[in-house]
Amino acid sequence: MNQIKQLIRLHQDGYGIKTIARNLGISKNTVKAYLKKIKDGGLDTKVLLAQEDPVVETSFHAGNPAYKSDNFEYLRNKLPYYEKELKRIGVNKKLLWEEYTVDQPQGYGYSQFCFHLKQQLVARKGSMVLEHEPGDKLFIDFSGKKMHYIDRTTGELIACEIFVACLAFSDYVFAMAVRSQQTADFLYALDCCLQSFGGVPKALVPDNLKSAVIKADRYEPTINVCMDDFANHYGATNFPARALRPCDKSLVENQVKLIYTRVFARLRDNQFFDIHSLNQAIKECILKHNQTRMQQKPYSREERFLSAEKHLLHELPKERFEIKYYGELKVATNGHVYLSRDKHYYSVPYIHIGSKAKIIYTRNMLYIYVKGKQVAVHIRSYQPSGYSTEADHLSSQHLAYKQRSPEYYIGQAQKHSPEFHKLVQVIFEQNRYPEQLYKSCEGLMRLQRTFPQEEFIKACRFALEHRVYTYTFLQNVLKNGTADINEKETEKPLPEHGNIRGRDYYASGQTVLFDH
Repeated sequence: MNQIKQLIRLHQDGYGIKTIARNLGISKNTVKAYLKKIKDGGLDTKVLLAQEDPVVETSFHAGNPAYKSDNFEYLRNKLPYYEKELKRIGVNKKLLWEEYTVDQPQGYGYSQFCFHLKQQLVARKGSMVLEHEPGDKLFIDFSGKKMHYIDRTTGELIACEIFVACLAFSDYVFAMAVRSQQTADFLYALDCCLQSFGGVPKALVPDNLKSAVIKADRYEPTINVCMDDFANHYGATNFPARALRPCDKSLVENQVKLIYTRVFARLRDNQFFDIHSLNQAIKECILKHNQTRMQQKPYSREERFLSAEKHLLHELPKERFEIKYYGELKVATNGHVYLSRDKHYYSVPYIHIGSKAKIIYTRNMLYIYVKGKQVAVHIRSYQPSGYSTEADHLSSQHLAYKQRSPEYYIGQAQKHSPEFHKLVQVIFEQNRYPEQLYKSCEGLMRLQRTFPQEEFIKACRFALEHRVYTYTFLQNVLKNGTADINEKETEKPLPEHGNIRGRDYYASGQTVLFDH
């Protein structure tokens, strides 16, 4: 355009076409063409010289005449229809072009049809540049491709998902391998990410994966409860990207592309035998990536992060996050709730038997709530068919039954009398099934409460003398008064006769001879 202005000035000064062409380094035909356009178009040279170069260009180059053709006008009017149809299953540009040629036999060929369609759709959906504040957002995503490590025992390739996150302001990146995209693995990776950053941003912007968003919605997505717990624990806000709108998290989408080159490609020939060594290699590659100078910028991502963003992140809580699981269970008649995930029983105070209890459990602990009040806390047990029972949760009868032991019964007997104490000790010295011995002691306890103490002590003494330690024997002794009867018979003298030799005779050692 500068040459056009020079051409106009030289022509006004009276220079010929050859001279103008030689001075400007262009052909004579080009000079003639520009002068003809000025003359035929009735252009004012003073106005042209006063205008900026882009405006002057439009006076001489009006654009591609194809955009003024009937074919283009028809295509432009059909754009809303084509845009809508492309979203339907099985509809593609080839099919739309075939339908287009039926209505417009002299219309565009397939390549021109696709070109104009693409140009118009792009123009209708432009993008904008977003300005991010430091410490504001963390974009989160998983890469589409996976990395692998080798199982040492089987030689099997174990596929791992690659978690990727970057801070919006500094574009500082974190990546690690996890075994799946499930909630536990996803939140574990996100927790490691925040620990690596040393702080928490204001908002977490995940993709619409089920681990973070249960139901996607453009305006009010339903957030996974565990994701909400995670955000509340770290004092952040969940702000999921819109469904099918990758531009909402374009930064992390771009980071995934870069990681394919700077992590996947660099480790493509390496072999790893566990996920820890794989993550260590990923960590080293990401460190180099963050320390590499960014294109068209005089700093690296790490420099940007350390100088302008890290100090604006919220402080990390003292305790790391643990996933909370929720459930609602009924308290059984035995005073326990059954957690099917562990196949284990946990006790609840007996007054809540039959009530609905809400439970919250983590990897290590289980909390039980009834009517909004916490009524029990247990250390989580993974013993199948086992019971975790607190003594305070049992009724007095159940507690007494639970506390049965030889020491318990011996101690109770000792409080009564030495005879009863000795009897119970001897009972437990027998080689019999413990439950049978407990029942016998329960019966003896009932007898000592039923009969007077003196009679019961005599009966115990009688049982010890005769070495019979059963409940039935002692009961019969007490009912029949056997202990009060003197069992020693009176000795009767032998009748007097001459055959009595006496003690002295046998002491002499004489031999007795009998007649045959």
